Amino acid sequence: MLIQSEQLSEIIGIAKSYNARCLIVFGSSLEKSGTAGDIDLACDGIEGWKLYEFGAELEEKLDMQVDIVPLRPATRLTRYIESKGKELL
Repeated sequence: MLIQSEQLSEIIGIAKSYNARCLIVFGSSLEKSGTAGDIDLACDGIEGWKLYEFGAELEEKLDMQVDIVPLRPATRLTRYIESKGKELL
């Protein structure tokens, strides 16, 4: 499932309301032929419990599962996401 531009706009708007500094979409939702039922995001700038609130709001508004990975601290996974994902913010 390729993520739709309307979904991206909604994700970006919600991320900005949480003061996200960086937001990257990655994984199967970027693939045209993917069969993903979720959206994978990595973000920086949303701290603590706000990260979970952000994810819950996205799931409610998009009516689909959202997986969120914090970009800090940097790890092998976050470096991979930064190199392969699509930066939204």
